[in-house]
Amino acid sequence: MSNHNHGCCKPHNDGIFGERTELIFAVLSGAFLLIGFLLDKFSGFSFIYILVPYLISYGFGGYYTLKEAIEEISHGRFEIDFLMLVAAIGAALLDKWAEGALLLFLFSLGHALEHLAMEKATKSIESLTKLSPKIAFRKEGEEYVEVSITDLSPGDIIKIRPNSTVSADGVLISGRSSINQAPITGESIPVDKVPVEDPDKEYSSPDEIPAKSRVYSGTINGDNSIEVKVLKKSQDSTLNRLITMVREAQEKKSPTQLLTDKFEKYYVPAVLILIILLNFAFLVVDESWQDSFYRSMAALVAASPCALAISTPSAVLSGIARAAKGGVLIKGGKPLEDLGTLRALAFDKTGTLTEGKPKLTDVILLNGLSNDEFLRKVIAIESSSNHPLAKAVVRDGKLRMNKLNGISTASNTEAIQGKGIKGKVEGEMIRIGNIELYEDVGGVPTGVKEKVQKLEREGKTVMLVQNENEFSGIIGLMDTPRKAAESTLAKLKKIGIRKMIMLTGDNQEVANAVASEIGLTHAYGSLLPEEKVERIIQLKKEENKIAMVGDGVNDAPAMANSTVGIAMGAAGSDVALETADIALMADKLEILPFAIALSRKSQQIVKQNLWISLGVVALLLPATIFGWANIGIAVVFHEGSTIVVVLNALRLLGFKDRYSNI
Repeated sequence: MSNHNHGCCKPHNDGIFGERTELIFAVLSGAFLLIGFLLDKFSGFSFIYILVPYLISYGFGGYYTLKEAIEEISHGRFEIDFLMLVAAIGAALLDKWAEGALLLFLFSLGHALEHLAMEKATKSIESLTKLSPKIAFRKEGEEYVEVSITDLSPGDIIKIRPNSTVSADGVLISGRSSINQAPITGESIPVDKVPVEDPDKEYSSPDEIPAKSRVYSGTINGDNSIEVKVLKKSQDSTLNRLITMVREAQEKKSPTQLLTDKFEKYYVPAVLILIILLNFAFLVVDESWQDSFYRSMAALVAASPCALAISTPSAVLSGIARAAKGGVLIKGGKPLEDLGTLRALAFDKTGTLTEGKPKLTDVILLNGLSNDEFLRKVIAIESSSNHPLAKAVVRDGKLRMNKLNGISTASNTEAIQGKGIKGKVEGEMIRIGNIELYEDVGGVPTGVKEKVQKLEREGKTVMLVQNENEFSGIIGLMDTPRKAAESTLAKLKKIGIRKMIMLTGDNQEVANAVASEIGLTHAYGSLLPEEKVERIIQLKKEENKIAMVGDGVNDAPAMANSTVGIAMGAAGSDVALETADIALMADKLEILPFAIALSRKSQQIVKQNLWISLGVVALLLPATIFGWANIGIAVVFHEGSTIVVVLNALRLLGFKDRYSNI
C-alpha cells in the first residue's frame, strides 16, 4: 500500500478540456469544496444552497473515480478507487458532505498528477522512431533509386550521401569516411571507416565483420559518399532493436505495483463485506437497524483509506517539488522511492562522466622547435580540416600559444582517410596522423613509438607530427572527465554507494584511463547497446537494484532495464530524457548525491506516514465496531490523521543535503 497506484489506468485525454481534463476536474472539485465549506461556516444560507457546491464538488471529484470503478467492477476487480467512492457516499448519507468532498478532491488530484507522468512511455517511443531513416538510395544497375527502407533486403547496395543518416545496418564496400556513431554506441569521436577487402564475402556472424568496416542504421556519415551492402532488414536493425528494448522494458510492471494491486484486490472487498455485515448487527445485538447502520457508516469512515491513500502521494509530490527546486526532475513516486535504496550505480562515459568532446591534453616536442612554432604549423594544417579532432587541435592549440602573431596558411593539404593529413606550410611538408601514416615513409623510431603507445595506454587519441623527414612532436587528445566527476563520486561513496561502474562504447583502454582518474570501481568498454543491457541485467541480479546514468540514445535500453534510469539534462538526448525516470537538469552531475539523499528522506517520511495512517485505522476500526467511538470521533481522527500525514510530507519542501549544500 506504500505506493498506491493512481496511475494504474490510462490518462484521460478525451475530456472537454483535452489532455488536462482530469487535472482541471480535480481543481474544480477543490474550488467548490472550499466554496461550500465557507458558505456552511460563515453564511446564513439555508442548507439547500450550501449543498449545491458540495454536490458539484462531488461531481467533479468523483467523475473519473466512478468511471474507473465501474470499469473495474465490470472486469470483476475491486480497487481502492471504489472504496473511496463508497466512503464518500457514506459520508454524504451521514450529512458529512465536506469530508466526503475532501476525500474525492484529494484522491482525484493524486490520480491526475500521476497520470501526467505516464505520458513519457509513448513519448520515448516517438522520439526513438524519429531517428530512424525513412528512405534509402538503392543501387539498381548503374543508377541509384530512392526506396523506402522497408523495401531493403540483405545484399542490396545503398549509397550514403555526405552528412546524411545511414539507412541500414551493413558493411562498407566502397569509399572512406568518418561516421558519427554516438547515436548508437555513444562514442565521443567519429570513427574512421574503410571498405572491406572483399565486397562479395558472405558473413555468417556480425562478429566476423571488421569494426572499421561495419556501419549502423541511425548513425551519421561524414564528408564523403560511401557505398554500403545491407546486412539486415530494417525491422532487425540496431536502431529498431533499441526501440523494441525500450518498449518491452516500459511494459514491465514493477514489484511495488504488483504488491499494491494484490493489496487492493483483497482489502476493498474485505471492508465492504465487513460494512454489509455490520448493517445486520441488530440481529445479534440489542439495537435498532438505524443504530446498526450508524455503526457500519462509522466503521466505513474509520476503514476508508483516505490518509493511507494520500500518505505516499503527498510525500512524493513534496519530494518531487523539492527535487525540482534543487535541479532534479523526478518523474513519479517509484523512481523517488527506488533511488534511495540503491547501492550500485552504472554510468555512461561520454557526456556523463566526461565533457563529451575531445580536448587537446598533451603537446610533446621532439626536435627543438619552440612550443609556439610547433603549434603554429600544426594549426595551419588542421585548419583546413572539418574533422572534430582537427577542430579541437585548432581551438585548444591557440590557447596554448604564448603569442598568436598570425597563423600561417597551409597549401596542398590532403586528408588521408583513416590515417591523418598532410600539406605544406611555408614550403615545408608537414604530416599529422597516427603511426600508420608513416609506414610508407620510413616508419617511426622506437623511442618515439614508445611515447605514442604510452599516451594511447592512457586512453588518448594520439597524432604524430613530422616536419619534412624529422618528427617534431606528438599531440594527445582526450574526452576529458567533467570537473565535478571525481568529487561527485567521492560524495556518492560517502553516502553508501559501494559500487560505481562505467559502461561505454569506447575501447577498454579509454574506459580504464577515465575510471582510474575519477575513482570508479569497475569499467567495461567496447559495449554495444544490447551488451549494455546485458550488463545492466547481470548487475541487477547481483545488486538487486541498480541505476543507469546516461545521456545518449544508446543508453535508452539500459536505462529502461535498470531500476532507475537517470539522464543528464542539457547534454542528454530527447530519447534518454523521455526514457529516464530522473533527469539532472542544467547538466550537473554533482546534484546526484542530493537526489539520492532526498529520496532516502522521502522514503523515511513515507514509512512514517504509513505507520500513522495504518495505526489510526487499526485503532479506530475496532473502536467503531464495538461502539467505543461514534461517527464524530471517527471523522475527527480520520481527518486528523490525513492532516498529520500531509504536514509530515510537507517537511520535505525544506530538505537540506549536508553533502551537496543544495
